[in-house]
Amino acid sequence: MSNLNSNVRKLYLFSFLQMSLFPMAIITLFWKDQIGLSLTQILLLQGIFSVAMLVMEYPSGYLSDRIGYRAALNLAALLGIVGWGLYAVASSFAGVLAAEIILGFSISFISGSDSALLFETLKKSGAEEQYAHHQGRMTGLGQIGESCGAIFAGLLYAAAPLLPFFIQVGVWVLVLLVTRSLVEPPRQIKATVSHLSEAWQSTRYALFDNKRLRYLILLNLVLGLASYYPIWLIQPYMQDNAVPLAWFGPIWAGANLSVALFALISRRSQLRLGDRSMVVVFVLMIVVGYLGLGLTGGLFSFLFYYLLTSMRGLRGPMLLSHAQQQIPSANRAGILSLQSLCFRLSFVCTGPLIGMLADRVGVQRTFLVLCVAFVLVLPPVVWLFLRQLKKNMPIYKE
Repeated sequence: MSNLNSNVRKLYLFSFLQMSLFPMAIITLFWKDQIGLSLTQILLLQGIFSVAMLVMEYPSGYLSDRIGYRAALNLAALLGIVGWGLYAVASSFAGVLAAEIILGFSISFISGSDSALLFETLKKSGAEEQYAHHQGRMTGLGQIGESCGAIFAGLLYAAAPLLPFFIQVGVWVLVLLVTRSLVEPPRQIKATVSHLSEAWQSTRYALFDNKRLRYLILLNLVLGLASYYPIWLIQPYMQDNAVPLAWFGPIWAGANLSVALFALISRRSQLRLGDRSMVVVFVLMIVVGYLGLGLTGGLFSFLFYYLLTSMRGLRGPMLLSHAQQQIPSANRAGILSLQSLCFRLSFVCTGPLIGMLADRVGVQRTFLVLCVAFVLVLPPVVWLFLRQLKKNMPIYKE
């Protein structure tokens, strides 16, 4: 049991390392200035990245439930090493595309597996009610890791554009050492007659049979998109507003620290405000954030982006906790991956269109268009979710 309990600390370290992404603070500039990509191509690239994750998202979660969460995370670490290694030698759209596809596979094996491993570890220890607390810490440490990687990213990029990518390969070697030391919790797995049939049953349960889980996935999808689009638009937005290159790393670090801080206080905020008020706060942060980015346009306008990153930190532990309570152990990673799959599919369909819009009308106006879109979409989605909360559905029992 002591070895099993060590999983929590190791998952903290895993989250910190796997999110210590040295290239992220300058990667859009790298694509534009070193590879020569337009914003349309960049969002298309991320769309293809999402397709790679889409192809593997649910199968990887389903496989993780069968071969074990530790094995899935080991495989993710190996793919991460290969993907960042390819990035270090890429010089064209095709080279970057190959690296992104492999990294997409890597993330798909992490998606759901780390959270499922944490929940099952706590469950075996009789502490599953502490899941949101520990998930918040994992999210927070992950964002702190990305902040640490970002602080000097601009300076590293200015010294040698490929230097952040070489460092990233070394980070993922450390990730592999951590995942190999994890302990697989004992679980009861039902005998499978047909993998395809069981996969369909899990999908039907999440998207059709369990209404609370269905609308939770829908709300998480829309909130996720609201915080995801700006990740790829904020760097050219800052460039358009003459933000110095040396500021890019600290600004990115600040954004991730805001995610970390609000993830750490997510559970406390939820207990104080309640689920309904928390969801209203999410909506207000999105509207004000996008309005600020779209209506201003000065040196410090990027600060409105922090509202969106703060929302991302608040909503993650809260909505994951709700989802975990509705999911059976045998299909935990698979259904969590299904949630990510829905998000990725939505981004594949919309991301390239957002990139085309940004190329045609500019990033600032694109933020205004997105603001209007979310004002129209969020109210009915929020209403569907809150209506299910009123029904006081029980926690899933094995």
